[in-house]
Amino acid sequence: VQLQACGRGLVQTGGSLRLSCAASGSIFSINVMRWYRQPPGKERELVAAITDGPSTNYVDSVKGRFTISRDNAKNTVYLQMNSLKPEDTAVYYCNAVVLRVSETMWRVHWGRGTLVTVSS
Repeated sequence: VQLQACGRGLVQTGGSLRLSCAASGSIFSINVMRWYRQPPGKERELVAAITDGPSTNYVDSVKGRFTISRDNAKNTVYLQMNSLKPEDTAVYYCNAVVLRVSETMWRVHWGRGTLVTVSS
């Protein structure tokens, strides 16, 4: 299973950016899909998650500004980021809990990071 993230960019404070992450491979089902981020010099943190319910949850710092969504037919998760702040600058990673075809164990897969830079 591969996760391909798209949407890296440089935006000004107050701007918007949309990230997407598509999962491919022998996928039977995807449970939770998540976005993490790692700011420069800091630890990776969970930004948002969405289940197949779907239910969502967000870290407090992005509530009301970011929206996570998913397209199950495309095995894709999105992160719409509005009202961006310099402190949102980070490498963003997608993550999915996947059940592959002919397997019985759910596994966590990570995409490569995509850099988001918010200028002040």
